Amino acid sequence: RAPCVLVILLTISLTSLSLLSKNNNVRCKCICPPYKDHPGNIYNKNVSQKDCDCLHVVEPMPVPGPDVEAYCLRCECKYEERSSVTIKVTIIIYLSILGLLLLYMVYLTLVEPILKRRLFGHSQLIQSDEDIGDHQPFANAHDVLARSRSRANVLNKVEYAQQRWKLQVQEQRKSVFDRHVVLS
Repeated sequence: RAPCVLVILLTISLTSLSLLSKNNNVRCKCICPPYKDHPGNIYNKNVSQKDCDCLHVVEPMPVPGPDVEAYCLRCECKYEERSSVTIKVTIIIYLSILGLLLLYMVYLTLVEPILKRRLFGHSQLIQSDEDIGDHQPFANAHDVLARSRSRANVLNKVEYAQQRWKLQVQEQRKSVFDRHVVLS
């Protein structure tokens, strides 16, 4: 279901990009370092590429007339072109994916456990007394496989195996600690 939503979002974003691709932001950015007693500064202005120089971008000029040329030689001006629509669509897609992941996390943490309790009850997750007393880990493998086949969800199979393993570990710990107590 999530891949379908992602495909739809990508289609909408590509369509909007193709329709609005002429909506580019252009600017000339001049970075001027400190000069004499004037601090460094960054200047931005929307000008054409041929006018991207210190004389057209830096306004008001911080230095008096004779020092303008020396000041402008130190400035580094770059013409920048970017598509604000591309940036917006990229951010929307990114936030949509994060939102879908957040919803999925909420589903996994809140809704799925409630559904499991209603569908399977507590009796299937807890082992019977005969299974706890079994010291051979694979003695009831056929029964375990038969029960796990009846479940539709792979996650339930993993949880069932995990519960069984935990109970076997508890039994092993009990027997080891009992033997240790008896030996000392």
